[in-house]
Amino acid sequence: MTDFYDDLETRAVEQRDKALFDALPGHVAHAKQNAPYFTSLLGDIDPHSITDHASLARIPVTRKSDLIALQKETPPFGGMTTVSDGRLGRIFSSPGPIYDPQGAKGDFWRFGRAFWAAGFRPGDLVHNTFSYHFTPAGFMMDLAAQAVGCAVFPAGIGQTEMQVQTIADLRPNGYAGTPSFLRIILEKADEAGVDVSSITKASVGGEALLPAVRESLSARGIEVRQSYGTADLGLIAYETEPNAGLIIDEGVIVEIVRPGSDDPVNEGEVGEVVVTNFASEYPLIRFGTGDLSAVLAGQSPCGRTNMRIKGWMGRADQTAKVKGMFVHPSQVDQVTKRHGEIARARLVIEHDEQSNDRMTLQCEVSTSSDALNTKIAETIRDVTKLRSEVAFVESGSLPNDGKVIDDQRKFD
Repeated sequence: MTDFYDDLETRAVEQRDKALFDALPGHVAHAKQNAPYFTSLLGDIDPHSITDHASLARIPVTRKSDLIALQKETPPFGGMTTVSDGRLGRIFSSPGPIYDPQGAKGDFWRFGRAFWAAGFRPGDLVHNTFSYHFTPAGFMMDLAAQAVGCAVFPAGIGQTEMQVQTIADLRPNGYAGTPSFLRIILEKADEAGVDVSSITKASVGGEALLPAVRESLSARGIEVRQSYGTADLGLIAYETEPNAGLIIDEGVIVEIVRPGSDDPVNEGEVGEVVVTNFASEYPLIRFGTGDLSAVLAGQSPCGRTNMRIKGWMGRADQTAKVKGMFVHPSQVDQVTKRHGEIARARLVIEHDEQSNDRMTLQCEVSTSSDALNTKIAETIRDVTKLRSEVAFVESGSLPNDGKVIDDQRKFD
């Protein structure tokens, strides 16, 4: 049996790009014609001109942080679905609340690929501890396991003692859930003297997989692989080997953009993960996840050829409140765009000696002057309605951590 889920995973890079961008214009046209939000967003953009990464970058980013307001204005999905609610498979709610649709077809969120990479095979029994209520995580893993050919025990969350007893009785060889809950189950089993050693593989998500947790699980004979996805988009990337990054799913296009902007960053630079999916019922085009990551150079040693990212590196929404006013990453981007001399910028917020808020925009520029400093300061005040100092720094000196706003104030 092959190590790969299908032949898509080992395509030449050029072949993959051609397939995705051959399909994209029709997908964008479908969204523009059938989803009112995209009818408005795309405006005069010709869907059939979206044929490569550069043309895709012309479409404004829609951010997850926008969904609550959009869905309140046009319930329940902000005008982003292309079918009536009754033609969906299920509807879920995530904190916010944000309402998430599931299409009626099988592995709608495409997590089957991540399950296969985690070592799951037909005939396995999966103990699924993600919630089946309100949020979609339980069904995401359930449908993925079935797509691979596994049976599923829908354990859900909590009731640790019952979880332990069920594992002892049914002897599943696979686990799906958060890594921390798996460790809790194992510790409870140890306390009770119950044998749960049947579990030898795990597909985990929902939180960071810390190295110490991976090592402790591996020491018990459990091989763990993590996946990264959202309730809106489904699978974005998945792990095939420990510490080798996460491989992008074959069913999405991923960009890394500067937080608060629509602009892709250079390879290796930290920025916001922006995803375009191909779900006909819920076509999210350039959807900003709010998560930070960066592209890893080269291909995975496992033989899969798709792009890799480093994994979750923090949140892109760095909005801060200064003197009673909110300052957003998008405002920093506005300032940068008004002054072509600025290569990169970072707004540092701190307290002065009297504990008053103080802002300093650090700017990478090739040539500095007092006149430019004054002009940038005026632009900051115009955009944010707040005063800020401006400091010029050497090109390439700002940290590559995805921060556009660095709030250094201490409030304790």
